[in-house]
This record gives sequence, structure tokens and C-alpha cells, in this order.
Amino acid sequence: MAANTNRYSSYTAASSSDSRNGEKEKKELWSSMLDSVASAKRLPEKNILLLGGSVDSQREFFESLSRNELRRNTDRQGSRKPPIANSFALGYTYYDVLDADQEDTLARISLYTLTDPSPAFASLIQPLITPQSIPNTLIVILLDWSQPWKWMRQLREWILLLRTVFQKLNRECSATMEEVMTVWRERGRGGGLNLDGTSAVPTTSADADVSLPVGPGEWEDALGMPLCVVCQNAEKMEHLEKTQGWKEEEFDVVLQFLRTILLRHGASLIYTTPSLPSQLPTLVHSSLGIHSLLKKQPLKHNVIDRDKILVPPNWDSWGKIRVLREGFDVESVSSGWTADLSIPWPRQPERVADGDDQQLVKADDNETGDDEQEPDEDEYEEPKEPEGSSVALYEASVQDPTMDALHIAGSSSHSTKLEVQTTETQQFLEKQLKLLDVYKQKNEEPTGHLARIKSVRKTTSDSLTAEDDQLKQQAEAKVLEHIGPVQFNMGGIQVDADDMLQRLKERQAFGTSPEPLSPEGETVEETPQMDTENLQAFFTGLMNRSRQS
Repeated sequence: MAANTNRYSSYTAASSSDSRNGEKEKKELWSSMLDSVASAKRLPEKNILLLGGSVDSQREFFESLSRNELRRNTDRQGSRKPPIANSFALGYTYYDVLDADQEDTLARISLYTLTDPSPAFASLIQPLITPQSIPNTLIVILLDWSQPWKWMRQLREWILLLRTVFQKLNRECSATMEEVMTVWRERGRGGGLNLDGTSAVPTTSADADVSLPVGPGEWEDALGMPLCVVCQNAEKMEHLEKTQGWKEEEFDVVLQFLRTILLRHGASLIYTTPSLPSQLPTLVHSSLGIHSLLKKQPLKHNVIDRDKILVPPNWDSWGKIRVLREGFDVESVSSGWTADLSIPWPRQPERVADGDDQQLVKADDNETGDDEQEPDEDEYEEPKEPEGSSVALYEASVQDPTMDALHIAGSSSHSTKLEVQTTETQQFLEKQLKLLDVYKQKNEEPTGHLARIKSVRKTTSDSLTAEDDQLKQQAEAKVLEHIGPVQFNMGGIQVDADDMLQRLKERQAFGTSPEPLSPEGETVEETPQMDTENLQAFFTGLMNRSRQS
């Protein structure tokens, strides 16, 4: 029997197994290194849900937020700016946040924009809210200083829309929101970190592990994600001051209402001007947890400069709001906001009709069986505000200057009815003709009145002239009686001056009067012609005699 010549070597088997294990470890080492490099190059992704404003105002917000970052990226990479697609429904754009040395990219921010708080857009927002995106998302609501009297109503509509969306989320998202709100509620209190990344230094070492309690009116209506309200175009405050007569009191009331409402949501507030630098990038980036590793940018509150207001979260309180201006009822405004958020949404218009009219309408519908009849728009109006509503209090304090006082008194200030109803051309011209006739009569009345005044004045002046003449004559008679007749010697003869003047007047009057006509049938006897030569001789003889004698 032949023996087995194949001999098994334990050394050879051991060496082959060791080589296989070594190759496997090398592969795991390389894969781990590649994964670490890939994770290091992966940018942190942050989201901003931008609500409100117009298409142009959203673009201004994006440019003011990413002006430096876009310029740096363009200079470094030579690439184009990312497009802004916000013209329809849910818009989108993005930008990268660079460090102070313009070399390292800290994060990429995606902006989702929405301009209309319509319930139809709620389904577009809901897919953006996930357990992974909730800790990295900031909600921004835009307001404009061109219409500050609409701010409370706009804030209520957006918050009601967000609450409607959040109520439909699953349990995992709700639990994540509670965790995020707990972290935000404790941020900046006690020994934690402030919003800008700096440490909140406690007063004593014993207070290092103790957080400050939440004050009244704070964090009572937390949304589930951080909120920031941006009031754009603060330069229009001067326009309101010059054209609408606004004073510091009106601006303070607006700020007190905003701070009281946002305090309930733990939100921040900032006023911005497009042409001036602001702390908006610092506030937004700090709210998203983006901090520069090379240069710290502290976030400073400002409630003094009316066009540069900045109120960070967890800084404000009822006491600070009252100090701004006395007489502001912060408790009523805060409780009224709870009533505003408790109304059903979307709100349905109410029908304007008496009880009897409603019964008649229902009876007619039942008789005709026409249940699908379209309602008349004139029969409906905006629903009334709840009792103690903060929106009603705000609109009573900050009124719309474009609204007519009669329109406000006669109908709801937020009615959906047409403010102007057109009429037919002929009816319009007929009304205008009547108005023209009225104006014509008014213009003619002053003319007749002036004529009557002139006639009265003329009669009065004539009567006064006759009276003056009579008074003059009486005065002259009295003077003559007092002085007596005026006489003077003329050639040795005493002549009465008055008699002489009277004769001269009569002679002058006789000379100027026309010759009287001789009556018909009468004949005038002719006087005989006198001999002038004889008369001259007679008088010459008399004169010679007188000389001789």
C-alpha cells in the first residue's frame, strides 16, 4: 500500500489567511479614509422658508443677504449668479456662505419663497418639513413699510397657514420640533450660548447651571421652528412722517405691537433699508447656526434708532416694551393675539341679511328646488374680528390713510365688495347736467346780488347829495344873516354885491336862453328908427356947457 505523499503545511495555511485579513483591513482603511474626506467636503445644508412680500421685495432680501457671498464666488470661480425662480407659487434659489478669508465655504443655504398665504399652497410647504430639515430651517416673514397698517393681518394669515401645515405632520416631525423649541427657549439664558455663538457669561459661578425662567408672554405660541420678521424699506418712514403726518408716537405703537406679538413666538425682529448696511446677514446666519471660524460677528440689539431696529430672540420682555412708551396695554394685546389664532382658517365670508330675509331666501330655495344657485357677492362681507382681537386693536391705532371715513363708517374696512360701481353713459351725463345747472344758478346769484347792491348804493348817494345841497344852502343863509349884505363903493355909488351878482346871473341866463317864438296870429309893431346923429349932437352940447360953467 502506497503511502500519501501530499503533506499539509500548517505554516502555509496560516500565512495565506493572514494575507487575506491584511488585504481586508487595507480596504476598510481606504474606505474609511475616503468616507471621511467625502464627509469633510460635504457642505452643511441650511434652509430658509421665505414668506410674504412681493417678487421684487423677495429679490431685494436675497441680494441683501447674499451680496458679499455672490461677489466672492463670482470673483473666485467666474461663475454666474444662481437664478431666482420666484414668479410662480413656490420659488427656489440658493447661495453659499463663505468664511471671512473667502476660501472656505461654511454652508449652502436654499431659499424657498412664497408670496401668497393661500390654503392651496399648504401642500407645497409640507414636503419641505422633515425630521432632517427641521433643525436646519429658518422661517422668515417679510413686511413692507409702504403699508404698515396691514402688518398684523398679514402676520396672522402666515402663522395660521404654518400652523395648518404643522398640524398635519407625523409624530416624528412633531417630536423634532419640540426638541428644537426646547433648545431655542434655553439659548442665551444662564450659561448657554448666545445666538451669535458667543458664550452667555453668568453673573456668578452658582448661576452657571441655572437657566433664567421664561417671563410672561414669552414662548406661549411656539411654532416649532425659529421665526424671523423682516420689515423692509425703513426709509419710507420719512415719507409717512412728511405726507401722512406720522409722529414718533405712531412708530412706537407699531414697534410695541410687533414686539408683543413676536415675543409669544420667540421670534426676532429687524428693520432694513436697501441702501444701508444692516445686521440682517448676521442675524439670519446665526439663527441657522452658521458662524465664522476666523472672525466673530457679535449680534447687538438696537431699539433706539427707529430705522435700524434689531430685537434678537430671548432678549425682549414686557418690561422693555412698556418702557418704549407709556399707556400701551401689553396684556390686552398679548391675550388678543390668542383670540386671533383661535379663529377657523381659511375664513369664510359671512352673509349680510336679516333673519326674515334669510327665511324668505331659504323658503324660495326649497320651493324652487334650486340649491346650486350662486350667491350674490353683495350679500357677503368679511367676517367680524373676535372679541379683544389684537388685529382690531392694531388697525384702530394704525389706520389706513387711503380709506375714506364714510366708507369705514358705512361698511367693513375689509369688505370684498366693489368700492366703485359703474353707471351707464346717459345716466352719468344726466347727473352731470343737473350739477352744471346748480353751479350755474350759484354763479348767477352773486351777479344779481351785486347789481342790487350797486342800485342801493346809487340811490343812497343821490339822497345824500340832495341832503348835502340843502344843508349847504341852510348854512349859507345863516352866514348871510349873521354878516349882512356885502356892499362896496364903485365910482361914488354904493353897490350891493349880492344884487350885482344876481343881475349878472340873470343877464347871463337871458343871453344863453333861446329867443321865444312869437305866437301865431299876433303882429309886432315896429319901433321907429332913432336918429343917432341928433342924439350925438345933443349930448355933445351938454358936455360943452358943463365945461364952460
